[in-house]
Amino acid sequence: MAYNDKSRLRRCCCWSLLVVVIGLIAIAILVIVQKRNGSGFGFGFGGVNQNYSNALKLTMKYFDVQKSGKLVNNDISWRGDSALKDGNEVKLDLSKGMYDAGDHMKFGFPMAFTATVLSWAILEYGDRMDVANQLKPAQNSLKWITDYLANAHSSDNVLYVQVGDPVIDHGCWDRPEDMTEARPVLQVNVSYPGSDVAAETAAAMASASLVFKSIDSAYSSSLLQHAEKLFVFADKHRGSYSKSIPSVKDYYDSTGYGDELLWAASWLFHATGDVTYLDYVKGENGEEFASWGKPTWFSWDDKRAATQVLLSRISFFGSKSNAKGLDDYKSTADAVMCGLLPNSPTATDSRNANGLIWISEWNALQHPISSSFLAVLYSDYMIANSISELSCDGEIFSPSDLRTFAISQVDYVLGENPMKMSYLVGYGDKYPKYVHHRGSSIPADAKTGCKDGWKWLSAKGPNPNVAIGAVVGGPFLNETYIDSRNNSIQGEPSTYNSALMVGVLSGLITTSNMVTSFS
Repeated sequence: MAYNDKSRLRRCCCWSLLVVVIGLIAIAILVIVQKRNGSGFGFGFGGVNQNYSNALKLTMKYFDVQKSGKLVNNDISWRGDSALKDGNEVKLDLSKGMYDAGDHMKFGFPMAFTATVLSWAILEYGDRMDVANQLKPAQNSLKWITDYLANAHSSDNVLYVQVGDPVIDHGCWDRPEDMTEARPVLQVNVSYPGSDVAAETAAAMASASLVFKSIDSAYSSSLLQHAEKLFVFADKHRGSYSKSIPSVKDYYDSTGYGDELLWAASWLFHATGDVTYLDYVKGENGEEFASWGKPTWFSWDDKRAATQVLLSRISFFGSKSNAKGLDDYKSTADAVMCGLLPNSPTATDSRNANGLIWISEWNALQHPISSSFLAVLYSDYMIANSISELSCDGEIFSPSDLRTFAISQVDYVLGENPMKMSYLVGYGDKYPKYVHHRGSSIPADAKTGCKDGWKWLSAKGPNPNVAIGAVVGGPFLNETYIDSRNNSIQGEPSTYNSALMVGVLSGLITTSNMVTSFS
């Protein structure tokens, strides 16, 4: 009997050991697969939220809607090749990239911001994207932009920042495939600097270099070289591109370049590990540009809040030596989070009656979506480090409170609002049908030019082509929405809103909170 007991014990131990070994092998294989996929930031998942998964798949489609150039594997039936000669006048291929909104302009400032946000989303949540089979589409869309940005950086101190004349472009209502109007290009350089757009492009290149590091090392290295050179150009030749190119003031006027310099330096530290970039943000540049202790809003024009969150990553995950001197960034990031929480003593009152963050009549949804993205990130950072409390003026909140806030904003966008309308085109039963978007509004087989296409702006009936995945501008403060093609304030979508939406949806798609450092 004793022999049999010992035999069973040996068999039990062997089976236990075998199970452990198999488990370790499975985890190792999964980590390897994730690294090859360009994510590799955590592998624990809870349940998948199908609503957010479906919304993520739709949102990702909008990048395909907005692509310029010779399309590859195009599955948007009403889109085709366009702007193939962009850049020819300066002997550059600027055919790729994406149109920023419902028109056919390529503005480098918001396009680079789109790339930076999309990179950040992939780096943090690439494994979650993969659960919804959206990691590869995200990487492909990112590369479509970075290919363009790399070509636009034609020499160390020259960056092309705009394709198309907005006055000419906005004088037309045509499909991008049928454009015949002039497409001039504009640059920033030593004589006409643009620290804001150059630094934002550096941030895009640096963050993207991390995304592609394990996929295409040569491409990653090339992007990083662009990033480092662009940062030197932006910092050495300081000036706002809005002053160098006054025509952008009516479209993407920059309110300052200091935030982009800090943002770019922060991404360059993560991409290189070079502590001189940390020294840059800790020193007099931080004192001048970071607005420590004063929460701000994250947008295509203002990166201070996002920089504070990104540098807080080092406090959460990095070495103590690197984190030293970043306390002001971390405490300001805390303050940003406290301002978002509706029950916090320091909660912002910039909300509509149902709690949606509301800052601007134009593109109202940018700020609630960007705030939600930062809140989900911060929540996950806290959980990954077993930090259960966030103190807001003496009151204690948890990571789940941040996640709850983000969910409230996203659910509002997806239809839980007084209009009972999803502001994500294609999601749910009710969404905007008269989107202010040229390609969407004109039948694919219509033969129209610059001027005779205007009839489609005022045509009766919904858009013949669905701008799938577009995030429109959003509701007024009184929570109404007028679904009209002439209502560009509310009904024009933007590519950078989609990048932010990808970020927050990817963060919410599962209940996993496993994020680690990508430094």
